[in-house]
Amino acid sequence: MEAPEYDLMDAAEDRMWWYRAVHARLLDALARRPGAAALPLLDAGCGTGGVLARIGATFPARRLAGIEFNPSAAVRAAQKSGADVVAGDINTLPYPDASFGAAVSVDVICHRAVDPKTALSELFRVLAPGGTLILNLPSYEWLRSAHDIRVHTGFRTTVPRATALLADAGFVEIEAGYWNSLLLPLMVLQRRVLQHAPGDASDVGEFPPWLDASLFAVTRLERALARMGLRYPAGGSVLTIATRPPESHRA
Repeated sequence: MEAPEYDLMDAAEDRMWWYRAVHARLLDALARRPGAAALPLLDAGCGTGGVLARIGATFPARRLAGIEFNPSAAVRAAQKSGADVVAGDINTLPYPDASFGAAVSVDVICHRAVDPKTALSELFRVLAPGGTLILNLPSYEWLRSAHDIRVHTGFRTTVPRATALLADAGFVEIEAGYWNSLLLPLMVLQRRVLQHAPGDASDVGEFPPWLDASLFAVTRLERALARMGLRYPAGGSVLTIATRPPESHRA
């Protein structure tokens, strides 16, 4: 990402509606499929540490680690979360095989500097058999915006494509679904009708309190409906959950 985006993320990820919404989705997924809970959890591409801090507050007994390409962001993440955070590359994870019981990664596999097949192979390697991988990815190439340029998004995806990537990497028990669905019409309006230019401001930032609260309320409603079993045919993001199979062997 461009350096100013890290500053925006660091300032906004505890408060901005989208971060709170994606954190809540990750926590729901982790509570349902914790993987090998006795082993540490890795945030691969942890940014400035918001996800790690939220996981640590929700699951205080779980040991946490993070890796972040930007060294200064890695320092911020360690300070914010108290996790063991290192600067490094998701394409070549600096950990032994089967080190982690679970891994999460938010909008990182899609980065233009990441080879998704290589990164997923590395995540498979460092997960213990039975470990859980949770990914969030941006959806639909036609939703590409100025924000994608600023954060260097290499691709946006769909549920079938994300599922195929995980299956090709050897993962099983794959769940994939769209979320941020009720707000998708607003995203289409912003990105396809208004069509922000490449030099326009990032999507990350301070919203008026009433607007931020309203947007978050919509995501809470959607999350509640999802917990009741409702699935959405489209959305602004794709959330996937997968497992490294027990006693698995790569060819």
